[in-house]
Amino acid sequence: MQNILDGIKKFQRDVFPRQRELFRALSNTQQPEVLFVTCGDSRVVPTLITQTQPGELFLSRQVGNVVPPNGSTYGGVSATIEYAVAALKVKHLVICGHSDCGAMKAVLHPERLSSLPNVAHWLSHCDAAKSLVDVLYPNAGPDEKLHRLIEQNVLMQMRHVETHPPVAAAVGTGALSIHGWVYQIETGTVDAYNPETRRFEAIAFDNSNAADFTPAEVA
Repeated sequence: MQNILDGIKKFQRDVFPRQRELFRALSNTQQPEVLFVTCGDSRVVPTLITQTQPGELFLSRQVGNVVPPNGSTYGGVSATIEYAVAALKVKHLVICGHSDCGAMKAVLHPERLSSLPNVAHWLSHCDAAKSLVDVLYPNAGPDEKLHRLIEQNVLMQMRHVETHPPVAAAVGTGALSIHGWVYQIETGTVDAYNPETRRFEAIAFDNSNAADFTPAEVA
């Protein structure tokens, strides 16, 4: 805990003064362009990965970057999506999974959740992704099966999020784009789903630092 308190002290002493005008502008309003839905895993830091400033990302973090289908579970995730899309009018919605995801390991081995009934119930929203992996990759080894489940879970949650009325309306009018990403902890790379190839492909950059692959919305 002491390192966190030391961090607050450093923020107030060194960081805040350099960005005083930014925080003053944000003190009464926010206009984020992106709703970033990702796992609660401590190794995934959205603002670090994307190098974004305060006010640029609206965040929703939960075990397994799960988005329950509309009406199945009322709670924080549904409220966050509704507010971000209907009230804040975000233009992009990113579902971001990550490598070595403990939630996806638990989906593959549900017996490990015998003492965690709430987690088990929550991860039932990933059952369809697991079934799809079992059918598409029946001979996959443990590592590949985990990798494929991480990807398929992102795609499944992208489908789930479109069942929410504000999202469906915004996508239908072209006001919102949905993106599927997988962050690779060990390399720092981000793979984005390309509906044309139906694959996750690394977001690459040329010498001008411009991305030569723009994450496309789900097909």
